[in-house]
Amino acid sequence: PLYSSAASDVYKRQIEKYLDIADEVDKKTEEEESGMIMHNFDSDPDNPLAFTWSEIYQNSDALIVHFSAPYALEYVGKHQELAESFDLEIYGDLSADAISAVEALGLPCKHFKTTRVGFYRPENFN
Repeated sequence: PLYSSAASDVYKRQIEKYLDIADEVDKKTEEEESGMIMHNFDSDPDNPLAFTWSEIYQNSDALIVHFSAPYALEYVGKHQELAESFDLEIYGDLSADAISAVEALGLPCKHFKTTRVGFYRPENFN
């Protein structure tokens, strides 16, 4: 599995519009992407303008589906009008195709590769 987080600072007068576009992409993601295990949008307890997507993908193919989906690309376009930042971090080993899909977004991204330490329960990801 792969994990990503995407933090945004939304313009003060754009919070409701931003929540609307987040809700739209969330609903479409739930309908269309069986490989998206978790897709959550959280608010920062210390900053009412800061929000973070937390996403868990079954594998690199699931990440490619999400990052290439028209509705996700539309969200990224609308995001740029409503927020001043978008800090993407991805955790786990990505395929070369997944790296290309991330780069195609044109957003700053920090990729944390898996080390030899850690575990997951594969039975929970089938």
